[in-house]
Amino acid sequence: MKVEGKRILVVGLGRSGQAAVRFLCSRNAIVTAIDKKPSGQSDELSETLSKLGADVYWGNHPMQLFTAQDLIVPSPGVPWNLPELQEARIKGVSVAGELEIASDYLSGRVLGVTGTNGKTTTTALIGHILKVAGQKVAVGGNIGRPVLSMIESATAEMWNVLELSSFQLEATTSFRSDIGVVLNITPDHLDRHGTFESYRKAKYRIVANQTSEDVLIVNRDDEICRGFADSAHSRVTWFSRTLCLNEGVCSRNGLIFCDGVRVTEDQLPIRGKHNLENALAAVAACRRIGIKLPQIAKGLQSFRPVEHRLEFVRKCNGIEYYNDSKATNVDAAVKSIESFDGRVWVILGGKDKDSDYLPLRAALNSKTQVGLLIGASAQKIKEQLGNSVEVRDLETLEKAVIYAHKNAQPGDTVLLAPACASFDQFASYEERGTCFKNLVAML
Repeated sequence: MKVEGKRILVVGLGRSGQAAVRFLCSRNAIVTAIDKKPSGQSDELSETLSKLGADVYWGNHPMQLFTAQDLIVPSPGVPWNLPELQEARIKGVSVAGELEIASDYLSGRVLGVTGTNGKTTTTALIGHILKVAGQKVAVGGNIGRPVLSMIESATAEMWNVLELSSFQLEATTSFRSDIGVVLNITPDHLDRHGTFESYRKAKYRIVANQTSEDVLIVNRDDEICRGFADSAHSRVTWFSRTLCLNEGVCSRNGLIFCDGVRVTEDQLPIRGKHNLENALAAVAACRRIGIKLPQIAKGLQSFRPVEHRLEFVRKCNGIEYYNDSKATNVDAAVKSIESFDGRVWVILGGKDKDSDYLPLRAALNSKTQVGLLIGASAQKIKEQLGNSVEVRDLETLEKAVIYAHKNAQPGDTVLLAPACASFDQFASYEERGTCFKNLVAML
């Protein structure tokens, strides 16, 4: 989608919105940028973006501002069904997300990674393996750099490895990835998408525009992923943690095999069955690019966990502390809990996303003495778990860490795996994870 000379409204001035303003101004678009934050909170940002040529406004805005544009670019955090966007569409205004804009400008090939859980680790792992193998690679999207900020430095021989969220994918029409990776699809963000079907359709956008020249890498163990593969026009490569595959990538006794050939000699440096699945997907992607198996193995063994994703914090008095603040949905929390043997004290809770917490029961019953509940969702979690699990409503992360420290025994694990968003008590899951690490450091 070309933007030169067009009247364009950027909605939301977080990291992606700021990148959009910078890119659009560099392409001589007539840019207006808005954010619902009150005026005066970001004077420095206003000045910076104004110098680029954008008109910047804060607070509430009249409908005329939306309908007087040629194009609206909402940031990923802005609901796609926002009434102002719907009215603008009726009036003939185009609405497109950052990925759609980037499609016409991003040089090189695109490898997109999506899924409910594991996107960041898999994206980072693929980027790491490609770098180890000497490939020219840039990593961004929903991880690190916004895609529109990657355009200036992109070259024709580069692989752009992008983490793609449902929020980003739902705002696309023609975006296409040369290689698409779908890790898993389970209910998440239902507070945003409304239904699981709407969420599934958003994720399917990574498949929709692929051609027979493209590659789709999907999880053979996931029913929704198999459905994506059935309707794909691209060449499908499978990965599986539970099945032995002669073609594709699979696991046997914790080791990784690609097209029947063993890739790894040792266990991976990242723990958990879910991280094994992430590694399988990364191997499949890198192999389809043409990376040799010894180079892939070298990249796997030298990779280190991404912060806030099943991150080891410290061992104190024989008790290990792990930070999995990015486990922001139930499925992620279950997989996190199942990564450990022995007794696990799990800190759960935060901002509810219209989640069903019943799947936590089995994992908690097998691993945990007490669930430590915090945040706005504590009562809902307690009610859904019923009497099957002993829980303590401790309100805050600080109280939960102190309680675990006083009651856990040597050999136990204390795990932050909230199964919820962070926005009731923290600005982000990163802030929540950092707070946890700081609290543990002070024990």
